[in-house]
Amino acid sequence: MSDVCDRDWVLDPASSHSPSAPLIRSKSHYNPTNPTASHHDSLLSGSPALHIRIWNWAGGSSFPPITISEKADSPSFIVFSVAIDEGTDITDVAQLAIFIRGVDDTLTVTEEFVELVPMTDTTTAADIFTALVGELDRVGVDWSRAVSLTTDGAPSMIRKKAGVVKKFRDKVQSANGGRDFWTFHCILHQEALCCKSLKMDNVMKVVIQTVNFIRSRGLNHGQFDSLLREKDHIYGLPYHTEVRWLSRGAVLRRFFDLREEIEQFMEEKGKPVLEFHCAEWMQDLAFMVDVTEHLSNLKKQLQGRNKVVTQYYDGIRSFKLKLLLWEAQLAGGDAAHFRCLKNVCTNQSVADMKRFKDKITGLLLEFEQRFQIFGELEKDFKVFCSPFTVNPFDLPVRIQLEILTCSATRI
Repeated sequence: MSDVCDRDWVLDPASSHSPSAPLIRSKSHYNPTNPTASHHDSLLSGSPALHIRIWNWAGGSSFPPITISEKADSPSFIVFSVAIDEGTDITDVAQLAIFIRGVDDTLTVTEEFVELVPMTDTTTAADIFTALVGELDRVGVDWSRAVSLTTDGAPSMIRKKAGVVKKFRDKVQSANGGRDFWTFHCILHQEALCCKSLKMDNVMKVVIQTVNFIRSRGLNHGQFDSLLREKDHIYGLPYHTEVRWLSRGAVLRRFFDLREEIEQFMEEKGKPVLEFHCAEWMQDLAFMVDVTEHLSNLKKQLQGRNKVVTQYYDGIRSFKLKLLLWEAQLAGGDAAHFRCLKNVCTNQSVADMKRFKDKITGLLLEFEQRFQIFGELEKDFKVFCSPFTVNPFDLPVRIQLEILTCSATRI
């Protein structure tokens, strides 16, 4: 269903987390006085694990800590959000995973895995929408209080005229009188798609063919590992897995580090890699190693427990600022933040760096396009993260006076 592990999705301004189907159902008990103390009772239906994201307001906040409840009580929600993910299990049966997260009037956040619905027939938008509405009606949601829906971005989900998102929005807005309703594509999935837009097939084709030649044959693999041991290398070459972006960074880094051993081995096997003797190709390889390493660091920053949507927003925003810096530096022939590229470029020139600057520009445009919704929500994020420093004119009218009073009060 998706090429992303441990995805994250937006549920409400207070939090975000995501499953990747197949799923594990997990319940977590959160103790505000001891945030590290938790108990997990997981029912395994697949992997990877569903992470419960919890965020505790810092000491001195005027709000109580956000906690996770044992069981969803949807009628008590003042607002709630839904996330859905459709995939196929090992028996080729489509499964629709439904999650709900709601906030009650005490600011207690309740998060629950509603159901894993088998889609035994077709999986059209109408089928998914019917199954989704049926399950939410079963738990007794008040449709007028829904504020957002997050999906895996499949065509049946986001089709403009008849997708699940369109049908869901229409149902919610008919119940709430047309108030704002937000729809999201999961954040980590979006980031991974941005990474995939950085295509350098001239590099990846050679790398994958060479790695497969070494790894797919037992004799070759054993002989190559023996060669590495002779040269005191501990690690060999990993496989490249297209569905896992982080594997690309690992393969490229190892390929670059072992390029001399790989060149020697392939020549001994009568399969020389001629690209090793091409300065331009080696520069392309080095650039790919560096940029995938930067992207992998972003991916790792976005993963993990106890994160909220504003933290993901900060991570994406800071990476876009880095892209702007790299774009300007490469335009001037400076590869300061691209160590491998800097090492293979004996005579750096603006002309050499121009093509890499264009790659960074394309990656930046991809991030801008895929995360446009963050720009629309930037004011809301500022209010959520730092309500006492925002412009009062940007605040909802109902809290303007209270925020001004609190911000002017000496602590």
